[in-house]
Amino acid sequence: MTVQRFEDLKIWQKSQDLAVRIYASFSGSRDFGFRDQITRASISISNNIAEGFERSSNADFKRFLYFSLASNSELRSMLYLSERLNYIDKSESKDLINETNEISKMLYAFIKSMK
Repeated sequence: MTVQRFEDLKIWQKSQDLAVRIYASFSGSRDFGFRDQITRASISISNNIAEGFERSSNADFKRFLYFSLASNSELRSMLYLSERLNYIDKSESKDLINETNEISKMLYAFIKSMK
């Protein structure tokens, strides 16, 4: 069965869930620049999947999946920094980092399946 809508993609759903968790985790942060950057990175993951899905070719879609990977890596880097800055505790950071690692695996597998 062919996926007809990006909303049906598990990777899009999972990345949306992660963005919601990031918003919840950093909603009280008074470091507005950091909060803005980490939430933008989290949103960019699912947005690039959605945008790429609507492109006219698989090559374009794959390019946007790589953008999603890059945003996911940016998010993971910021999560390490947030722990070092004591913006979130170690266990929450570890859990969120594990989520980004899972999303990376899913994205790589999805890209590989399109080759």
